[in-house]
Amino acid sequence: MDFLSYDGRDIILDSVADGVFTVDQDWRVTSFNRAAEDITGITREKALGQRCKDILKADVCESDCALRQTMQTGRPVINKPVHIVDAQGRRKSITISSALLKNREGEVIGGVETFRDMTVVEELRKQLQKQYCCEDIISQSHRVQELFDVLPRVAESDCTVLIEGETGTGKELFARALHSLSPRRKKPFVAVNCSALPDTLLESELFGYKAGAFTDAKKDKPGRFALAQGGILFLDEIGDISPAVQVRLLRVLQDKTYEPVGGVGTVKADVRVVTATNKNLSSLVDDGRFRRDLFYRINVVHFELPPLRERKEDIRLLVDHFIARFNALYGKDVCCVSNDVMAALLAHDFPGNIRELENIIEHCFVLCHGELIESRDLPDSLGKDGQRTGESLQGITTLRQMEKLMIEQALRRHQGNRAAAAKELGINPSTLFRKLKTLQIDL
Repeated sequence: MDFLSYDGRDIILDSVADGVFTVDQDWRVTSFNRAAEDITGITREKALGQRCKDILKADVCESDCALRQTMQTGRPVINKPVHIVDAQGRRKSITISSALLKNREGEVIGGVETFRDMTVVEELRKQLQKQYCCEDIISQSHRVQELFDVLPRVAESDCTVLIEGETGTGKELFARALHSLSPRRKKPFVAVNCSALPDTLLESELFGYKAGAFTDAKKDKPGRFALAQGGILFLDEIGDISPAVQVRLLRVLQDKTYEPVGGVGTVKADVRVVTATNKNLSSLVDDGRFRRDLFYRINVVHFELPPLRERKEDIRLLVDHFIARFNALYGKDVCCVSNDVMAALLAHDFPGNIRELENIIEHCFVLCHGELIESRDLPDSLGKDGQRTGESLQGITTLRQMEKLMIEQALRRHQGNRAAAAKELGINPSTLFRKLKTLQIDL
């Protein structure tokens, strides 16, 4: 087959921002537009007549070539993410689409592939992720951003902090961020899970003990308060401690001193206490299960972390973050998740919150063979969510339609409360009111 001449068709292709090339049935390049030259760094003259795999040098050319798949099945491939190596040896992220090339009689004479440089998009996504980070916490939710705003000021002080939130919302991450932003950052950060220890053991763990305090106490042992001296002691699940330990903890917070178990002298505690719970401490106080005076001592500054189901705009950021982490951990090069996977994740309510999302992505990494996490890689528990969301997303092809769906879902989650829905979406209630009229959403 003769190479396509540089005529009007090539002029049109040269005006396209995406790289475009065609091949004959022997996989030799028959046309190569200007954008393809820019992305690959290879001139048209050098590309013509070469096999396409020698031009693109993509990681899928031998094993999972999109053009070969189209030539064999007749079905086009749309926006498949791959990596190529350009003429300067630089690795680039691109998305490719392929289709059959036919003559006027409808006979297949080759194939056409278009590809788009995603390097700038990837860089912008990284910059966007940095914008929505505070230490190791990643969020674009307006509720979490409000916490980001006050976190440095709270960190500079030495007051006690109470962090409330469901299991898996990142309470310890916030406590660690508080430590790293505080004047105590060069001193220890010591974490204790209060619900994991029985009463007697928790008391000795917190305050230490003297030799002979009980049968197995052969020598003195420092407690967590001693280990955290000068730094921060993080007491997780503070709502589970017994009344007896509550009394001892109250004394430490009031007098800044404590007595080791079996000791007779007091020890000065230069420790900042940060507490967390997945329970509503105020309700426990009303029920008489938590001391009111201790509650006021630990609740000088209060952070309430929203569950992931109320900040679903963070799911994409978190998925990108976990993919980058597991790429480094598993030595893989996964780029992203498919639209079906993202739909399933957005449909899921995440009772385990961010920790559950992290486990799901790691599960996918174990099963994923290519660069794209697909629905077959998801745990079975998300299968129904993906199917239901896939059905609800059918026909949605524009940003306007997606915006309407997100607003409707937010309103549904808040039983039609427009103020609460606007707060979750991160927009002004008046803006939401205008969008309800513009998008013709029926309450």
